[in-house]
Amino acid sequence: MLAIKNNIMASNAARHLGKAYDGLAKSVERLASGLRINSAKDDAAGLAVRELIRADIAVLQQGSRNAQDGISMLQTMEGAMAIIDENLIRMKELAEQAATGSYSTAQRTIMQNEFAEMGEEIDRIAGATKFNDISMLGGAGSVEIHVGTTDTISVDKYDMTQAGLSMETAGTAATYTTVLFSGDTIAATNTGAYIDNTGSTDAKNLVVTFNGAGAVTGIAAASTSYTLDAFITILNTASQAAAESYNIASAYQNADDSYSLLVTSAGTGVPGGNPVITDAGGLTTGTRVATNGVALVAATDLDISTVTGATAALTSLTTAISTKDSARAAFGYKMNRLEKVTTILDIQSENLMAAESRISDVDVATEMAKLTRTQVLSQAGIAMLAQANSMPQMALSLLRG
Repeated sequence: MLAIKNNIMASNAARHLGKAYDGLAKSVERLASGLRINSAKDDAAGLAVRELIRADIAVLQQGSRNAQDGISMLQTMEGAMAIIDENLIRMKELAEQAATGSYSTAQRTIMQNEFAEMGEEIDRIAGATKFNDISMLGGAGSVEIHVGTTDTISVDKYDMTQAGLSMETAGTAATYTTVLFSGDTIAATNTGAYIDNTGSTDAKNLVVTFNGAGAVTGIAAASTSYTLDAFITILNTASQAAAESYNIASAYQNADDSYSLLVTSAGTGVPGGNPVITDAGGLTTGTRVATNGVALVAATDLDISTVTGATAALTSLTTAISTKDSARAAFGYKMNRLEKVTTILDIQSENLMAAESRISDVDVATEMAKLTRTQVLSQAGIAMLAQANSMPQMALSLLRG
């Protein structure tokens, strides 16, 4: 029907042109962004799946970086342990050198000084080596490396100090209290029986050494060492053999790191007439005022200034090196594991990225075909709208006729 008021053909052409233009705009947006889904209205379900996958990808990628940071931390610690290894080897070399009889006391003292310096450097390295202010060489515990949504890998810490390696060269820092026998001596020629913590960092393995020039009658010869328990047994046995009344019941470590011997009753001496205890109160603690009594001193654990000490140090250092090797190897296989973790996390991330791409990314070839089609439709719509707009002019011809 030829009409003037309503141009139905123009309205129809305009509607189709608008639809083609919307399609053209969407294709341009997708090609410009590279994404098939630019908003929820493009694909609501696909958008929800895509965001979950993107979150998983982000976690996996961060987990991979966490593993790489863990490797860096362990590499830092392992590098420090390599220097500790060099120090231990040098210390063992010095102990071997001092163990031979062809060196003088003065020369062994020089060796001991270097030996002690190496030990102090081990302590310094163990305490100073940190990664992000985290120390892995100064004590017990562990560090958890997060390598996924819920997964962690535990990396144990190791004590690489002298105490942790059971090879202290400077003894303890505590001041040991002298135990007096009320002014009496064990023997006139004895200059003191010293209790030290040789071979033990917690002072549980106490040793009593008689440093006198002569024998301690009825107890021990000069320069003979006993464990504290054995020393107590020897004194008690001597007391019982001489029908004496004193008895050393026990020994213990005080809160200030000193040591005390407890005596249940008084006695007059041991065989040979060398008095041990004369007061009914037993042994007391206090400041040593003379050469008499038993002095508790902080003795050096490893001391290569003597052949005996150097020989003992060789055994301790062998154990220390073995302990260090075990810890260093543990760091090594943890690094290898973390490298494998990084690889698998990268593969998982890559596969998820591929899945996310199939959901979210635009297919350029397909979208270009749509763009071409909508461009043609848009051009055709514009042409037909122009034609439709000219249709009412035909009615004018009838009106003029």
